[in-house]
Amino acid sequence: MRLLIAAVGKLKQGPERELFAHYLARADAIGRKLGLSPLGAIEVAEAKAAAAKVRSEAEAHALLAKVPSSHKLICLDRGGDQLGSEEFARVLAEFRDDGAQGLAFLIGGADGLGLAAPFKADRVVSFGPMTLPHGLARIVLAEQIYRAETILAGHPYHRA
Repeated sequence: MRLLIAAVGKLKQGPERELFAHYLARADAIGRKLGLSPLGAIEVAEAKAAAAKVRSEAEAHALLAKVPSSHKLICLDRGGDQLGSEEFARVLAEFRDDGAQGLAFLIGGADGLGLAAPFKADRVVSFGPMTLPHGLARIVLAEQIYRAETILAGHPYHRA
């Protein structure tokens, strides 16, 4: 099953981009053995509309347009389900085992993820009630995908 992180905005060169790339590479390497690869990432530009709601909706539509129609959707939103790492691993395994061709994770921009995306989502997940910069949310997601794969592989990385 292919995995895709689709996010609003560009990560600038530097430590954030390097850490994100680090976890993408680690997740992709272990994911090959588990049927959870490749793991890719795409970025869409931030919308330029004056109103936050209009911006977030435009960004949601831009993200959805970039995701293959064969992919299931998990949207990251502070109102979503808060999952522990083991439960997140089970969710990935369930999508894979149910025959999903791909799974896309959508991360909104500074104004959040417009309603169009969660409306189409197969699952909405939250990293908790705190607001994270969307660049940091990408890094946390990439690390959690890697962690989930190590859990599924029985690798000692995750120590609960």
